[in-house]
Amino acid sequence: MAVGFVLIKTQPATEYNVYNALLKIPEIKETVPLFGEYDLIVKIEAQTFDKLGEIIVEKIRSIKGINETKTLTGTKF
Repeated sequence: MAVGFVLIKTQPATEYNVYNALLKIPEIKETVPLFGEYDLIVKIEAQTFDKLGEIIVEKIRSIKGINETKTLTGTKF
């Protein structure tokens, strides 16, 4: 199982629409609005890191209103 956290910057006044669009993506397990440099953070779970990349590029970055993403991948100890 691959786990990723994506920090998202949105265009001004699009945070709510982006948030609602993210809720429709089944691989996203948690979505949290933020204050500060980034507007949202999401937790994604996928079978592989390749699939994780597909979700980020095809499903998340394609949402209208998203300006920038930064992805952090998780690991197990």
